[in-house]
Amino acid sequence: MKKKIYSNSKWDDIVLPFSLEKSDIRGRITRLDKSLNDVLGQHAYPNSVNTILAEALLLTSMIGQTIKLRWKLSLQIRSDGPISLIATDYFGPDKESGKARLRGYANYDRERIKNYDAVNFTKFGKGYFAILIDQGPNTKPYQGITPLSGASLAECARTYFMQSEQLPTTFKIIVSQTKLLGQAIRWRAAGIMLQHLPKNSSAKLENNNSFDSVLFGVNNPDDFQSEINEDHWSRVGILTDTVEEIELIGPHIEPLEVLKRLFHEEGIVVYSKKNIEFGCTCSRKKVVNAMSIYSAKEINTMMNEDGMVTADCQFCGSNYCFDPSELGFETK
Repeated sequence: MKKKIYSNSKWDDIVLPFSLEKSDIRGRITRLDKSLNDVLGQHAYPNSVNTILAEALLLTSMIGQTIKLRWKLSLQIRSDGPISLIATDYFGPDKESGKARLRGYANYDRERIKNYDAVNFTKFGKGYFAILIDQGPNTKPYQGITPLSGASLAECARTYFMQSEQLPTTFKIIVSQTKLLGQAIRWRAAGIMLQHLPKNSSAKLENNNSFDSVLFGVNNPDDFQSEINEDHWSRVGILTDTVEEIELIGPHIEPLEVLKRLFHEEGIVVYSKKNIEFGCTCSRKKVVNAMSIYSAKEINTMMNEDGMVTADCQFCGSNYCFDPSELGFETK
């Protein structure tokens, strides 16, 4: 009898923070399954678009978890190529034990995308890579922008951190369609994010001190490097590149085991995982507020043949329909 293989849901849709104490490096290892398929399932994109959007969602979840986020981190990629826009949002948990939420969408040219190979990122076109952080009401949003560069979306993110944050950062990301026995074809994505912490950084240990941590090979947690060491950074990067796709994305090996295989001599401290789910924040009230910027003339151009104003959420596809009076306008 063949052994049935199922996804290990305990370690899917999570971001697992860790640090390498002997090298002053912090990291994130992430797996997306249901949350990823829920996001992509809101749309009917071709596989080339799904692949890039999945990579962006993976990056967004890892980057979003590095920040004490009170509301939202957004990633935007704009280009003059066949995919003109990739937009993703990561919403921090409402409470310590809550789940982070992830959503995303893409705009693309249906004709030009037919000849586009998502693997060849150099054909993505000219444009920019941007990270936006909004901590909610009464705060000033932060925005960092760098030109698109490199042979992958991961390289674009790496360039962003070097140019905008002056923080050595690297990523290993894998996106694939998989089929487990007895299940339909679905998307899976997994990745590792590493950042070399600056000298005397207050972030050498995770700020969430209430987290339970698991230690591997740490003789003295206070034994940190005092400054960026290029040898350590290079060595850890080489170790990360040795991880195989089946290890990172497959259902048999837990992320903890992946970290031990890669970094068992680096002094690993692993913190509590954060769970992720698909979530959209659109609502009728928010759409009404958004419509307030339009004039009566503009509202008239938005009305359908029944005299109603309609609006669609690009993230989740929800359709909203309003009588103009509900928006504070009178029709002629």
